[in-house]
This record gives sequence, C-alpha cells and structure tokens, in this order.
Amino acid sequence: MSKLQFHQFSCREDNYGVLVYDRESGKCISIDAPDEGAVLAALAETGWQLSHIFVTHWHFDHVEGIAGLKDKFNCHIVGPKQEVGKISGLDETLGDGDEFKFGNDTVRVIATPGHTLGMINFYFVENDTVFTGDTLFALGCGRLFEGDGAMMWESMRKLAELPRETVVYCGHEYTLANGQFAMSIDPDNEKLQARMKLIADLRKKGKPTLPTTIGEELDTNPFMRPDDSTIRENLGMVGASDEAVFTEIRTRKDNA
Repeated sequence: MSKLQFHQFSCREDNYGVLVYDRESGKCISIDAPDEGAVLAALAETGWQLSHIFVTHWHFDHVEGIAGLKDKFNCHIVGPKQEVGKISGLDETLGDGDEFKFGNDTVRVIATPGHTLGMINFYFVENDTVFTGDTLFALGCGRLFEGDGAMMWESMRKLAELPRETVVYCGHEYTLANGQFAMSIDPDNEKLQARMKLIADLRKKGKPTLPTTIGEELDTNPFMRPDDSTIRENLGMVGASDEAVFTEIRTRKDNA
C-alpha cells in the first residue's frame, strides 16, 4: 500500500499546485510553488508540514512562491540543472534519468524540453504518478517558448512510454479549450467525444478536469497521436513524419 497522499489545489488564474505527503516520514513536497499564499492555505487545510519543493521549470507562475516558502520552512528545493541560473534558491539540481528516494518511493527525473529548454518532469515509479509541469496537459501540450517541434515531440514520446495507468498531474486547467481544438482535427474520435461531455460537465460545476492518465491522453490527445491515420487525413499530411504532424498540430493550436 502506498504511503503517499496527493492534494491538488487551484491557484492564480488557472494554475494547479499539488502537495505530495509521505505518511511514514511526515515529509511533504510542493510540486512547483506557483503562489505562496495558495501553498500555505493547502498546507493549513491538510495539516502537513512542507519539507521539499520540486520545480519543473523557471517560469514565474511556477516559482513565485519559492522564496517565501523557503524562508518559512527552510525546505529543500530541487530543480532542473539546465535552469540553475534562472531559478533562485535551488539546493539540488537534477537531469534526465536521475533517480532518488522520497520515503520508500523512487522518483525518476524525465527531461522534457520544448516549453523551456530545461524542463523536467517527476515520475513516482511505485505510485505510477507523473508531474508534467507545462509539458503534457490534458488534451494538449505546452507552447514552444524555447524549444522546437522536434524537441517537444521527443518529450511527448518519452511520456507516452510510461504505463497507461500512470496518473498525470499538470500545471494548468486548460482542458476545455484544448479539447475544443482537439475536436477540430479529430472530430470522429468517439472516446474524445465522450470525454468532452464529461469535461464540459465538470467545468460547468467548477470542478477540476485533472488529474488525467497517460492512457486517456494516448486515446484522445492529438499531441500524443500524430501517427493516427484519421488525424493525418484531416490535416492533409498522410505521408508526413510523426514529428512533422506534431509540429503542424502545435502550429494550428497556436493560431486557433
């Protein structure tokens, strides 16, 4: 039985934070630190004591709370080694394939450049849970602010290799808009149609659409399905490479 508990909470305009608590040791991680006040409120709600912050990338809406939380808790800050000059307060830096223990659980670092060049994701192996930051979203992927389509497609391929049952927590509530775009290029996907009905109902009730799973994304997220024959036909790219189709999907989403 897992000793870990997960607590997701909304913050800022459309961000999500997540606390990861190890019941055996009493240690608690904040995945990113989007907003100090929101993290403090989540800690107060759960009664957990912050010991770590795991940082996925340097963007302001993922690191703004680090300094204040570090002052209050003297927590251990872990982040991407390729962004060490952009993230203040890092105690430890990690790169692709690095593994370490949190309680009894193995955490594997997966480098997923594209949104930023140094982006890392954290995969909790025994829990089949991954924190994807702004790489993989429910029904979408992050914008290519620093990388290119080839880089991001390779990152998506890495995540696609995780077990289908892997639970995915990501950094933003973008699912409804992502799904509306997905329907524009994959309208006959029955699993996507059914999922969109559930998503619309959740958002109407003010409920989160996350977490998702790798399996759900493989079935319905066009950014993970550039090899799909119907999507290729709809894009007029039947003979193109997966990388080229992925890049075209990202370009169309940027211009949607």
